[in-house]
Amino acid sequence: MQIAVRRKHDFEPLAGQGPCGGLENCGVKAESAPAISEVIGRVPNRLALAGGWIDQPFVSRRNPEPPGSMVVVSVQPTFRPMDRAGWAGGTRAVAMKLWKGRLPKRPAAELVRQLYAAENRGKAEPSGSQDMIGIIYSGISRLDFDFDANGGVFPVHIESLNQPRIARWLERVLWLLPVEPRPEGYNPLVEKDLDPKWIKRLGRTGKDCFEAICELDLEKLGASLNECMICWEKILPCTVSHPTIKVDLKAILRAYQRRHPGAMYSGCGGGYLIVASKEKVPGAFQISVRLTARAVGTRSTASLPYPEGCPRLIFRESLSQ
Repeated sequence: MQIAVRRKHDFEPLAGQGPCGGLENCGVKAESAPAISEVIGRVPNRLALAGGWIDQPFVSRRNPEPPGSMVVVSVQPTFRPMDRAGWAGGTRAVAMKLWKGRLPKRPAAELVRQLYAAENRGKAEPSGSQDMIGIIYSGISRLDFDFDANGGVFPVHIESLNQPRIARWLERVLWLLPVEPRPEGYNPLVEKDLDPKWIKRLGRTGKDCFEAICELDLEKLGASLNECMICWEKILPCTVSHPTIKVDLKAILRAYQRRHPGAMYSGCGGGYLIVASKEKVPGAFQISVRLTARAVGTRSTASLPYPEGCPRLIFRESLSQ
């Protein structure tokens, strides 16, 4: 079954997308893809890999060697992730409403600014810009954050990989294991130890992760995920341990790290366990990296200066002490 795409020239085509909008390279049967997208929309999902939290100004402001980096992956919308699982679901929901279920065909930086403003208007504790960038920028992207530029809200530099060979490799070695959504009442910021030494190491994990993906190096990729989790536990201990969390996230993490090159959680408080392995992980599934038709085969860089007129939303000072 195929469906007609409305106003097809106004929306961003995906690599492998059929003339009627079916996702032909997304890892699901072609005839089922249109039905899935009709239900959940065509706005991509965002998966964050090593370096998360360096995008938050209260963290990046204490980085002694900026910029610090993190990696995000734009994921084909072939399934609906769990809510409260570190997949930027709230950001995607805003994008779905704002753009009626799919990305407009406009410059990525412009869309990031629009979505950032739409989601965070009036919020004292805004979502990080990495959520918007991971949804909108295709492929695999390294985001470099420096508090002295853009107040640490937007990255000073973005490098994106859209080579099919690299994307297919990452799809083969990443396994996502559903664990549990972060619980209601959970707050990862009740305990903080923002030691510059560990923040520096956190920012390095994003660089190492991106280099590993470029080099198709599974062991290095796994090591970057493991190191990121160590940094999370040091600077924000409640990312994996909190009175509201009833699952032993640390024990589960260690078990998979012992057996495979590396593992990390998709977000604070649980969500999915991301496992880097060449072996099949029982109970886990794999993603399909979103590549846009016009970007396939490219490795591109961009900057995202603070947009004129965009509200300067940063975390309240009480969260940065």
